[in-house]
Amino acid sequence: MKELRQIQSQVFRVGLSQNRDAVNKLLVFCTNPNSGNSNYAERVFNYTEEPSLFLYNLMIRAFTKMGNLRRCVSLFVRLREDGLSPDSFTFPFVLKAIGCSKMVMEGKKIHGLIVKTGFEFDSFVRNSLMDMYTEMGDVEKLRFLFEENPERDLVCWNTLISGYVRCGKFEDALAIFHKMREESGYKPDEATLVSTLSASAALRNLELGKEIHLYIRSELESTVLLSNALLGMYSKCGCLSQAHRIFDEMPVKNVITWTSIVSGYVNSGQIDEARELFERSPVRDVVLWTAMINGYVQFNRIDEALSLFNEMQTRRLKPDGFTVVSLLTGCAQLGALEQGRWIHEYIEDYNIRMDAVVGTALIDMYAKCGFIEKSMEIFLKADERDRSTWNAIICGLALNGQTNKSLELFSEMKLTGVKPDDVTFVGVLSACNHANMVDEGRSYFESMKTVYQIEPKLEHFGCLVDLLGRAGKISEAEDIVEKVPNIENAEDLLPLWGSILGACKIHGDVETSECIAKRLSAEESNNSGILTLLANIYAAAERWEDVNRVRRKIKYLGVKKLPGCSSIELNGIVHEFLVGGSSHPEISNIYTLLNDISRVMFSSEENL
Repeated sequence: MKELRQIQSQVFRVGLSQNRDAVNKLLVFCTNPNSGNSNYAERVFNYTEEPSLFLYNLMIRAFTKMGNLRRCVSLFVRLREDGLSPDSFTFPFVLKAIGCSKMVMEGKKIHGLIVKTGFEFDSFVRNSLMDMYTEMGDVEKLRFLFEENPERDLVCWNTLISGYVRCGKFEDALAIFHKMREESGYKPDEATLVSTLSASAALRNLELGKEIHLYIRSELESTVLLSNALLGMYSKCGCLSQAHRIFDEMPVKNVITWTSIVSGYVNSGQIDEARELFERSPVRDVVLWTAMINGYVQFNRIDEALSLFNEMQTRRLKPDGFTVVSLLTGCAQLGALEQGRWIHEYIEDYNIRMDAVVGTALIDMYAKCGFIEKSMEIFLKADERDRSTWNAIICGLALNGQTNKSLELFSEMKLTGVKPDDVTFVGVLSACNHANMVDEGRSYFESMKTVYQIEPKLEHFGCLVDLLGRAGKISEAEDIVEKVPNIENAEDLLPLWGSILGACKIHGDVETSECIAKRLSAEESNNSGILTLLANIYAAAERWEDVNRVRRKIKYLGVKKLPGCSSIELNGIVHEFLVGGSSHPEISNIYTLLNDISRVMFSSEENL
């Protein structure tokens, strides 16, 4: 650039500042990401009186690669205002910028312009259009563009498969992969197989993964990218020995390789082995650190996750949004409010971008820690709100008993054009449950299928059954359980029957509880909660022989009730207590203090 500046000054000094060839060559160099300077390129561009389409394309490409996406779109608008017509080099970069920015209306306008200008069937432009709709999550438009394409090359097939994977439509991705092999005549290349292996990993389709592995061995030269994809597939499918074999055979291991193997051990529950591999890694980027921190969070080892987070900072490696989201998830699980607040302060102090994902994690953390006012504050200030953000606040308000506000926000969510999903309705039905709003609960449940085409899941049936049971409508709750579709294992319905049994106990409906007891006895239920409820109901009906029979069954089967657990945060440290447990380091002092308190209380009662 130093020499370029000298040449540029000479070009301008001798009067060649508007010479097309000279300016073109200057900007080609300045926009080169390896050797140029984009800011300097923009200054030269702005000095040009009548920029050509070639110069506009150079600048649009440069801004797209820099991530300055809105500047890219504004340049495209200026290009058209200057009376120039975009070509097949202009559109792909503009489409990428629009897709990454989720600028839906602008995307539709550009699509219309592409059709008008005749570039709709240009292979490069069409694939870029498909990629834009993928970024926006519009699977229907993605598939439509593919189906309407008269000439589908391998890149087009790959774009569709990759698009489905990125949108979470893994089964559709595999269906297109098989269709490509059967109909197109193209052989899968590296890009095809990397996307297909990702889909296989997500669906735990080990058989297809092994088939692709054999194909790679016989038809392709192994690369780091393919090896990483295979390693990730075997790890997620639980074949850790095969994953480790690929890892050991790889002559070149990049940070993605280390992240895949560490994540594999984390997912298999071997967290200490994952930490050992993490320590061995010669290169550690923020993704690898986040994978290890996330592993500790998954297994409720939040103190170790925070310790690793602190070590990350001492090494001057700046965490990203995914790192703090992982930590906030751990704080939410444990109800660690003070630690969650500290992470929130860290996000603000170090200017970590408050996107929809980070905002949602904060809302969820404060809600689960009982600080719903802070959740609402963050929600109202959020610049970005996706469906998960709305779900977090709706469910959080329901969890904290603010049912009216939860349902108000559900109505507001619909007005903003955000479509509810199954998680939204868990929050809505929970709100109805807390407020004993039976008619509203029924109505919302029915609307899932009739209005939003959402198939209710077991948790939705559970919410409705609990709502009806609490309201004393036990026979209606029974009918709901009988109508739950697609249940292969009767054990899956035990929580719902347990909910009805609980309602029977509350409302003194011994007759119904006896009928359910006979049904469950016939199914040989081994669920500890159900068996305990049965014993209690028989006891309430003074049927002591049945009580003893159920208790003998519990003892014979060796069924153990999971002990209750409570936790409290003190000075940033979370203390957990199990019923009958003695693992807390201060347990002896705690019992001593409890005995002292009990002694004082009893003596006070005697004096009264």
